[in-house]
Amino acid sequence: MSSANGIARDIDIDAQETQEWLEALQSVLAEAGPERARFLLSRLSAAAQQQGVNWRDARNTPYINTIRPEQEPPFPGGSDAQAIEERIASIMRWNALAMVVRANRSYGELGGHIASFASAADLFEVGFNHFFRARDDQFAGDIVYFQPHSAPGIYARAFLEGALSEEDLGYYRREIEAKRAGKQGLSSYPHPWLMPNFWQFPTGSMGIGPINAIYQARFLRYMEHRGLLQDQNRKVWGVFGDGEMDEPESLAALSLASREKLDNLIFVVNCNLQRLDGPVRGNGHIVDELETLFAGAGWNVIKLLWGSDWDGLFARDTDGELVDALNRTVDGQLQTFAANDGAFNREHFFGQTPATRAIGARLTDEEINRLRRGGHDMKKIFSAYQAAAEHRGQPTVILAQTKKGYGMGAAGEGKMTTHQQKKLDEDSLLQFRDRFKLPLSDEQCRSLAFYKPADDSAEMKHLHARRAALGGYMPRRKAGDAKRQVPALESHSKFALEADGKEMSSTMALVRQLGNLLKDKEFGQYVVPIVADEARTFGMANLFRQVGIYSSQGQLYEPEDIGSILYYREAKDGQILEEGITEAGAISSWTAAATAYSVHGTPMLPFYIYYSMFGFQRIGDLIWAAADQRARGFLIGATSGRTTLGGEGLQHQDGSSHVVAASIPNCVSYDPAYAYELAVIIDDGMRRMLERNDDVFYYVTVTNENEAQPSMPAGVEQGILRGMYCLGRKEKAQARLLASGPILKEALAAAELLAKHWQVEAEVWSVTSFTELARDGVAAQRERRLSGGDAQPYVTQQLQGSAAPVIAVSDYIRTLQESIRAFVPATYVTLGTDGFGRSDTRVNLRDFFEIDARWIAYTALTEVFGGDRARLEAAARTLGIDTGKPLSSTV
Repeated sequence: MSSANGIARDIDIDAQETQEWLEALQSVLAEAGPERARFLLSRLSAAAQQQGVNWRDARNTPYINTIRPEQEPPFPGGSDAQAIEERIASIMRWNALAMVVRANRSYGELGGHIASFASAADLFEVGFNHFFRARDDQFAGDIVYFQPHSAPGIYARAFLEGALSEEDLGYYRREIEAKRAGKQGLSSYPHPWLMPNFWQFPTGSMGIGPINAIYQARFLRYMEHRGLLQDQNRKVWGVFGDGEMDEPESLAALSLASREKLDNLIFVVNCNLQRLDGPVRGNGHIVDELETLFAGAGWNVIKLLWGSDWDGLFARDTDGELVDALNRTVDGQLQTFAANDGAFNREHFFGQTPATRAIGARLTDEEINRLRRGGHDMKKIFSAYQAAAEHRGQPTVILAQTKKGYGMGAAGEGKMTTHQQKKLDEDSLLQFRDRFKLPLSDEQCRSLAFYKPADDSAEMKHLHARRAALGGYMPRRKAGDAKRQVPALESHSKFALEADGKEMSSTMALVRQLGNLLKDKEFGQYVVPIVADEARTFGMANLFRQVGIYSSQGQLYEPEDIGSILYYREAKDGQILEEGITEAGAISSWTAAATAYSVHGTPMLPFYIYYSMFGFQRIGDLIWAAADQRARGFLIGATSGRTTLGGEGLQHQDGSSHVVAASIPNCVSYDPAYAYELAVIIDDGMRRMLERNDDVFYYVTVTNENEAQPSMPAGVEQGILRGMYCLGRKEKAQARLLASGPILKEALAAAELLAKHWQVEAEVWSVTSFTELARDGVAAQRERRLSGGDAQPYVTQQLQGSAAPVIAVSDYIRTLQESIRAFVPATYVTLGTDGFGRSDTRVNLRDFFEIDARWIAYTALTEVFGGDRARLEAAARTLGIDTGKPLSSTV
């Protein structure tokens, strides 16, 4: 029940009895302490349930701070240190504001955000000065996910620390211009791809930060439990917005964090009560809603709502009238109070009851106006952070109430339009300066001069001393130069290189290769197999016994299939991350492992194996964020293609993932047909990512369709990696058939049909990657345009010298095959699986989408026979093709 609707204060029919119960509770607290009180209350609640009282305590606590004043530790360094840190925060606010307003005075299109950091500055400063520990030679460092809209404030701190210059701040959101000038541009939000030595985690897409932070904390435990990292009591901090909590990803993994007892994880939710357009919960309390959600999921919840100025008011609130007023004041009204002055708040808030009016009467209008919310009181923030850092057995969320646009006054404090405020007039700038007592002249203020105290000032000495005590400056990203030697190709894939006609699916080839890598004594421990919930579907059950499934608790039960060879084995040092039915969670696990080379200085090799349809289409934003974070690892799209996964139908059959993968610049994608192709691709990927430290990741599709696997011909490795190679040159080829993945065998069968019935010679090419061919072609064309050289696309090089028509086909939509049209030096026709999937057999599906051997052969004949309709109609009858069927994309 939200306290905005009233913490229950029902009519008391026996006040004396109530008082006796309350006095009894006070006696227990005084004599035996809070632990005993909690025990008794729990027993009373259980007894009530057994007696059918049907009562459950509300998840919400009153709308006040969780930590009482008498429980607060002293602020480090006392009031003098606190005053210095408050001045530093004021400087950060000004420089962040100046940076954004400067940029928009010059270039109104650049945008930027002032109000978010204005609300969060104190939350960040307490973290930077006392809790966010950097990585050094002895300590691996805490992990911090920064609220994206507060990026200007993080740049402002880096300016004071010396990591960024005043000139750098002048290139805020002008990265291209900065590069032309030989400078570091400042990205709009945290983007490791754009600022590879600064930002560690991309959080600019709402919800990505929270779910990644949770799985990062879990992966940290995974590494510790497996002995790959020393347990140093590192923390994962995430500073997020209350509006961001509406994103499904923000809340999707809360139960995982509590189930895994991730007390290394701390969320700080900046509850400034506003989204971009208005209140987060105008008619309720977002703080209470989040308290219910997090507490219900098993988190430790700390409410940080009111500053020290309120302590005396609560002490005088003997009848609870002030607390009741806060309980029933909804967020929309709190926003109105934030946007108005002390006189308004005296009348409309304190004037609600005689008791609250009397409390307010002791304050002047100015004192009411200066009443701070908890997220603007450094002493309160420090108390909450320390309690969170010391808590054991649960993750912690701090719900910190702030004012959006704090200090912006009439220009934006608490106003509906504050998020869009990017320009301030002169009066507003002067008011901001005066509000925070900044030593700036009127002219410096009007010109938006950046302010940096002298090196020997108390502020600068304190700032540098605090960061030195915490190991150095943050944020900082260290790519590291650690490399990992990859085993020889033959050691893990000889079975694929010398398959000699053995039947297997490419999925099974991948799993066998993975199993062999896991067995390698030196290399295997760094391989991280990840599945959502389909390990048995993908034939991975043998890995359960081999390396075990990771569980922070081990295995507390005897599995039902304990008697089988492939029983479900969980272990504290298990290697497989079996995530359950959550593709978003599994890709977040993969991202944590794929960036361990930077975050932990320990290169890992993750393989996330999943239904290909549930990859880029379903969780593309998370994959894009992984690309931004410079992830290195393998995404394996199993049961891939639109016709290979027979029977499943529309929602499961993937015909587009390679097209989406092609849009991500550092994603290298392949659709191999044979086990030896897969082996060469995986081996090359491992060497690029682990030996050469290339910031790429691989998307490789595999299928569950068994077929005879040939041994690898000599000299095809380069063709496999560059994207295509010929399965047998034909000097007099009348048609050339290009095919990938499971459709390659259809192209081979089509070549046989053409030779058997029409004596047409067709040359067949295995295309392992249309995407790599297309990228190569674009690069070659550009090189020729700019340098006038003779660079030729690889496709052109391979296909030149013949005018024979080229037919290209895959199990994906035509867009994929069309991507290389410009580089094919002949007539070019594409076939693909455009349209919705269907539930049926592979044979019928390939006929429906017109990509089977018969349709490939017929398409080739349309080019070879030209306009001879009689011959084509006869060919259609021979092939059993229905030329009157509708186009697959229209039905």
